[in-house]
Amino acid sequence: MHYLIVSDIHANLVAFQAVLADAPAFDQIWCLGDLVGYGPNPNECIERIQEFPHLSLAGNHDWAALGKLDIKNFNADARAATIWTRSELTPAAREYLVGLPTHVQLDSFTMAHASPREPVWEYVLDANVAYANFSNFSTPMCLVGHTHIPLIFELNEQRGRCETMGPPFNGRMELENRRMIINPGSVGQPRDGDPWASYAMLDTDHMTWDFCRVPYAIEITQERMRARGLPRRLVDRLEIGR
Repeated sequence: MHYLIVSDIHANLVAFQAVLADAPAFDQIWCLGDLVGYGPNPNECIERIQEFPHLSLAGNHDWAALGKLDIKNFNADARAATIWTRSELTPAAREYLVGLPTHVQLDSFTMAHASPREPVWEYVLDANVAYANFSNFSTPMCLVGHTHIPLIFELNEQRGRCETMGPPFNGRMELENRRMIINPGSVGQPRDGDPWASYAMLDTDHMTWDFCRVPYAIEITQERMRARGLPRRLVDRLEIGR
């Protein structure tokens, strides 16, 4: 099976469409959460992913849009975008988000938006946090999003620590006989200094993983955000990938 792995689309339909057009043939989409929040097209992104066989998880911004998460811990721009998203969601979109699980285990893979320990909120950005999370899942692999940064944490059991790998990544990665936490990065709001949409391809027949980047018309998303009165900082950050 071939899987398109995406996360943190954040209502950026233009970026999502670019990923769908760029990706090689796949059997199913695995979305690691945050379909909505920040961006201008929440309903359209929810409708688009439902056109494909897929599995999607609930992220913190999905919960926030439903009122299931207190947004007092969000910064001012994220709060403003959440309030706007709540006002825009259609009943069908809301119903879809309500039904999303926080974590899933399929064969060799555990999936959570944030971390296996705290599926909706925790940020796995360093080796210490990653190492502590390996005891919270039993599968060889765990796929997470939330940080908007493509990263790999590989458990070195002999040394009792994690090895961290970040971009740029060199070619196809073999997953067999390894234990890892992997983040594909963000489709709709990358934060690793590269504004191109980030995603990954997983081949479970050969147990390989490919990180991918694709450019998209950032200015179209920005224009839509301005037209909807979304915060300027959220608009501007798209072109620098931070």
